[in-house]
Amino acid sequence: MKKPALVLLSILIALPLFAQTPEEPAPAPPPPSAEKPKTPIGHRFFFGGGVGASFGDVDYVEVAPMVGFKVVPRFDLGLQPFYRWTDDGRYSPSVATSDYGATLFARVRVVAGFFVEADYQYTNYEYPDFAGGTTRDTYDAFLLGGGYAFPIGDYVAFYTSALYDFSYDGNNVNRPYDSPVRFQVGVSVGF
Repeated sequence: MKKPALVLLSILIALPLFAQTPEEPAPAPPPPSAEKPKTPIGHRFFFGGGVGASFGDVDYVEVAPMVGFKVVPRFDLGLQPFYRWTDDGRYSPSVATSDYGATLFARVRVVAGFFVEADYQYTNYEYPDFAGGTTRDTYDAFLLGGGYAFPIGDYVAFYTSALYDFSYDGNNVNRPYDSPVRFQVGVSVGF
Protein backbone atom coordinates (compact mmCIF):
# COMPACT_ATOMS: atom_id res chain seq x y z
CA MET A 1 0.00 0.00 0.00
CA LYS A 2 2.89 2.30 0.60
CA LYS A 3 4.28 1.84 -2.93
CA PRO A 4 1.17 3.06 -4.84
CA ALA A 5 0.90 6.10 -2.54
CA LEU A 6 4.58 6.91 -3.08
CA VAL A 7 4.21 6.55 -6.88
CA LEU A 8 1.08 8.75 -6.86
CA LEU A 9 2.83 11.39 -4.76
CA SER A 10 5.82 11.36 -7.13
CA ILE A 11 3.54 11.80 -10.15
CA LEU A 12 1.68 14.69 -8.48
CA ILE A 13 4.98 16.43 -7.71
CA ALA A 14 6.46 15.80 -11.18
CA LEU A 15 3.32 16.61 -13.18
CA PRO A 16 3.60 20.40 -12.92
CA LEU A 17 7.17 20.15 -14.18
CA PHE A 18 6.01 18.39 -17.36
CA ALA A 19 2.98 20.63 -17.77
CA GLN A 20 5.06 23.79 -18.18
CA THR A 21 5.41 25.12 -21.66
CA PRO A 22 8.92 25.05 -22.98
CA GLU A 23 10.78 28.33 -22.87
CA GLU A 24 10.97 30.14 -26.13
CA PRO A 25 14.46 30.83 -27.31
CA ALA A 26 15.67 34.38 -26.72
CA PRO A 27 15.28 36.60 -29.77
CA ALA A 28 18.43 37.00 -31.78
CA PRO A 29 20.22 40.29 -31.19
CA PRO A 30 19.72 42.84 -33.93
CA PRO A 31 22.46 42.91 -36.52
CA PRO A 32 25.21 45.35 -35.69
CA SER A 33 24.56 48.67 -37.23
CA ALA A 34 27.11 51.17 -38.41
CA GLU A 35 25.45 53.95 -36.41
CA LYS A 36 24.99 54.14 -32.65
CA PRO A 37 21.71 55.57 -31.45
CA LYS A 38 22.11 59.33 -31.10
CA THR A 39 21.83 60.95 -27.69
CA PRO A 40 18.84 63.33 -27.59
CA ILE A 41 20.00 66.93 -27.95
CA GLY A 42 18.67 67.90 -24.51
CA HIS A 43 20.86 65.26 -22.86
CA ARG A 44 23.99 66.73 -24.39
CA PHE A 45 23.81 69.99 -22.41
CA PHE A 46 25.41 70.40 -19.00
CA PHE A 47 25.21 73.22 -16.49
CA GLY A 48 27.12 74.33 -13.44
CA GLY A 49 29.70 76.89 -12.47
CA GLY A 50 31.33 78.24 -9.39
CA VAL A 51 31.08 80.89 -6.73
CA GLY A 52 33.86 82.48 -4.74
CA ALA A 53 34.23 84.82 -1.79
CA SER A 54 36.99 86.20 0.37
CA PHE A 55 36.86 88.63 3.27
CA GLY A 56 39.69 90.53 4.91
CA ASP A 57 41.75 93.49 3.68
CA VAL A 58 40.38 92.74 0.22
CA ASP A 59 36.77 91.52 0.11
CA TYR A 60 35.43 89.95 -3.03
CA VAL A 61 32.44 87.95 -4.23
CA GLU A 62 32.35 86.18 -7.59
CA VAL A 63 29.57 84.34 -9.43
CA ALA A 64 30.31 82.28 -12.57
CA PRO A 65 27.47 80.15 -14.00
CA MET A 66 28.29 77.76 -16.83
CA VAL A 67 26.51 76.07 -19.73
CA GLY A 68 28.17 73.51 -21.97
CA PHE A 69 27.38 71.16 -24.83
CA LYS A 70 28.80 67.68 -25.52
CA VAL A 71 29.65 67.94 -29.21
CA VAL A 72 30.91 64.35 -29.47
CA PRO A 73 31.47 61.82 -26.64
CA ARG A 74 34.86 63.22 -25.51
CA PHE A 75 34.65 66.85 -26.70
CA ASP A 76 32.76 69.67 -24.95
CA LEU A 77 32.27 73.34 -25.74
CA GLY A 78 30.92 75.85 -23.25
CA LEU A 79 30.36 79.39 -22.08
CA GLN A 80 30.95 80.72 -18.57
CA PRO A 81 29.98 84.36 -17.91
CA PHE A 82 31.20 85.84 -14.64
CA TYR A 83 30.80 88.85 -12.34
CA ARG A 84 33.25 89.81 -9.60
CA TRP A 85 32.81 92.57 -6.99
CA THR A 86 35.88 93.66 -5.02
CA ASP A 87 36.30 96.09 -2.12
CA ASP A 88 39.97 96.82 -1.47
CA GLY A 89 40.43 98.08 2.10
CA ARG A 90 44.16 98.66 1.63
CA TYR A 91 43.29 102.08 0.19
CA SER A 92 41.97 104.96 2.27
CA PRO A 93 39.08 105.27 1.57
CA SER A 94 38.50 101.72 0.31
CA VAL A 95 38.06 101.23 -3.44
CA ALA A 96 35.18 99.13 -4.79
CA THR A 97 35.42 97.69 -8.31
CA SER A 98 33.30 95.47 -10.54
CA ASP A 99 34.69 93.09 -13.15
CA TYR A 100 32.66 91.09 -15.63
CA GLY A 101 33.21 89.02 -18.72
CA ALA A 102 32.91 85.55 -20.19
CA THR A 103 34.99 82.50 -20.95
CA LEU A 104 34.56 80.30 -24.03
CA PHE A 105 36.06 76.89 -23.36
CA ALA A 106 36.78 73.62 -25.14
CA ARG A 107 37.51 70.44 -23.20
CA VAL A 108 38.74 67.09 -24.45
CA ARG A 109 38.46 64.15 -22.06
CA VAL A 110 41.68 62.18 -22.39
CA VAL A 111 41.32 59.21 -20.02
CA ALA A 112 39.06 58.49 -17.04
CA GLY A 113 38.31 61.91 -15.48
CA PHE A 114 41.33 63.76 -16.92
CA PHE A 115 40.77 66.48 -19.52
CA VAL A 116 42.70 69.07 -21.53
CA GLU A 117 41.14 72.54 -21.72
CA ALA A 118 41.64 75.61 -23.95
CA ASP A 119 39.95 78.92 -23.07
CA TYR A 120 39.44 82.36 -24.50
CA GLN A 121 38.47 84.83 -21.77
CA TYR A 122 37.26 88.40 -22.16
CA THR A 123 37.38 90.54 -19.01
CA ASN A 124 36.11 94.08 -18.55
CA TYR A 125 37.72 95.23 -15.31
CA GLU A 126 38.31 98.26 -13.07
CA TYR A 127 41.47 99.24 -11.27
CA PRO A 128 42.29 102.11 -8.88
CA ASP A 129 43.81 105.21 -10.50
CA PHE A 130 45.99 107.96 -9.06
CA ALA A 131 43.09 110.40 -8.71
CA GLY A 132 41.39 108.21 -6.08
CA GLY A 133 38.81 106.77 -8.47
CA THR A 134 38.81 103.83 -10.84
CA THR A 135 39.59 103.29 -14.52
CA ARG A 136 37.98 100.63 -16.66
CA ASP A 137 39.89 98.53 -19.20
CA THR A 138 39.56 95.21 -21.06
CA TYR A 139 41.73 92.12 -21.11
CA ASP A 140 41.77 89.24 -23.61
CA ALA A 141 43.34 85.99 -22.40
CA PHE A 142 44.20 82.75 -24.14
CA LEU A 143 44.61 79.89 -21.65
CA LEU A 144 45.64 76.26 -21.93
CA GLY A 145 45.85 73.56 -19.28
CA GLY A 146 44.20 70.51 -17.86
CA GLY A 147 42.16 69.19 -15.02
CA TYR A 148 40.26 66.35 -13.47
CA ALA A 149 36.52 65.76 -12.97
CA PHE A 150 35.44 63.78 -9.90
CA PRO A 151 32.02 62.14 -10.38
CA ILE A 152 29.83 62.65 -7.31
CA GLY A 153 26.63 61.17 -8.70
CA ASP A 154 25.07 59.84 -11.88
CA TYR A 155 24.97 63.23 -13.57
CA VAL A 156 27.03 65.45 -11.25
CA ALA A 157 30.78 66.07 -11.20
CA PHE A 158 33.16 68.27 -9.22
CA TYR A 159 36.01 69.54 -11.38
CA THR A 160 39.33 71.24 -10.76
CA SER A 161 41.80 72.57 -13.32
CA ALA A 162 44.98 74.59 -13.73
CA LEU A 163 45.42 76.80 -16.79
CA TYR A 164 48.28 78.95 -18.04
CA ASP A 165 47.51 82.41 -19.47
CA PHE A 166 49.64 82.88 -22.60
CA SER A 167 48.50 86.55 -22.85
CA TYR A 168 49.87 87.46 -19.42
CA ASP A 169 52.23 90.44 -19.36
CA GLY A 170 54.14 90.78 -16.10
CA ASN A 171 55.14 94.35 -17.00
CA ASN A 172 51.54 95.59 -17.05
CA VAL A 173 50.81 96.77 -13.48
CA ASN A 174 47.10 97.35 -14.18
CA ARG A 175 46.25 93.78 -15.19
CA PRO A 176 43.22 91.99 -13.72
CA TYR A 177 45.19 88.90 -12.58
CA ASP A 178 48.36 88.66 -10.48
CA SER A 179 49.70 85.46 -12.01
CA PRO A 180 49.72 83.70 -15.39
CA VAL A 181 48.54 80.49 -13.69
CA ARG A 182 44.82 80.19 -12.90
CA PHE A 183 43.18 77.56 -10.77
CA GLN A 184 39.49 76.73 -11.12
CA VAL A 185 37.07 74.57 -9.18
CA GLY A 186 33.40 74.05 -9.83
CA VAL A 187 30.48 71.69 -10.27
CA SER A 188 28.77 70.55 -13.45
CA VAL A 189 25.40 68.83 -13.83
CA GLY A 190 24.41 67.01 -17.02
CA PHE A 191 20.98 65.62 -17.81
